[in-house]
Amino acid sequence: MNFTYPNHEKLKSKTTIDSLFSEGKSVSKYPLRLVYVENTEPNAEVIKMGVSVSKKYFKKAVDRNYFKRILRETYRLNKAILLEENEKKYALMFFYQTKDRLSYEEIELKTKQLFQKFIDLPK
Repeated sequence: MNFTYPNHEKLKSKTTIDSLFSEGKSVSKYPLRLVYVENTEPNAEVIKMGVSVSKKYFKKAVDRNYFKRILRETYRLNKAILLEENEKKYALMFFYQTKDRLSYEEIELKTKQLFQKFIDLPK
């Protein structure tokens, strides 16, 4: 398995991000939330992923960037869960939604549980 997070997997398209927030469905595993929509772009990757940490919970950019780094890292190491069982193309946005400062191990465990919950959804 290739444990990378290359540019072509990063969610950058403004139209895709807008469709995520307007028509996207969501699945949660406290404190993480995954919003997803089927990607209809031609030649799109199997998964396009973006991360977000709200300014509401962490006022300092240093703190927001720290948790975004952790979310990207947990995605990178556990994306095999999403790729193995997935035949459709999805655009995903990954949110950290609490003021609590969870450890890396706790966030990684929640990420695995969230990805498994996403895979188990009826599609």
